[in-house]
Amino acid sequence: MDTEAFWRVIDAARDSHQALDEAVVDHLSALRAQEILAFERRFACLRDAVHRWDVWAAAYLIGGGCSDDRFSDFTAGLVALGREWYERAVACPDALAEHPAVRRAAADGDESVVFDEDFHFVAPTAYERLTGDASAFWQDWAAFAGARAANEAEAGDGMGEPFDFADDEEMRRRLPRLAAHYLGAGPA
Repeated sequence: MDTEAFWRVIDAARDSHQALDEAVVDHLSALRAQEILAFERRFACLRDAVHRWDVWAAAYLIGGGCSDDRFSDFTAGLVALGREWYERAVACPDALAEHPAVRRAAADGDESVVFDEDFHFVAPTAYERLTGDASAFWQDWAAFAGARAANEAEAGDGMGEPFDFADDEEMRRRLPRLAAHYLGAGPA
């Protein structure tokens, strides 16, 4: 599944009255098994592309801290935000300060916005619905992903430059708009 087809699935699900993860499962479960695996591959690639320190810093601010597991939920949530916001976050994680849900969450003290654990499981859930076998996805995914990994080079430049998320001044320097929401103006 190419990037365009992937985002069409997300857009179609977004037009549903259901929760996004449920709507994506419904859409995917109408596809062939190989297409569901291809969706998961594209999802993994998109998540991998935002596995960077600057994005993790944004998650740290938004989530009031961020463990490895929570960061994984954040990367899934970035994809679930849709193509426009995902691409904005890829280009500049500080742009998330402009997202209406992030702005509301910052004002309300909600530390769960963007973090979307359920979105991790849309492909496995759809696969189980299609096949009737709860373990089939993971077996088939291992073969599908393994076959492609041998033919694909690692992309990206790694995670970028690490820095101290607990250093408020560094966070203000690197993510000024998010820091303004979550850390305040800082020392005068």
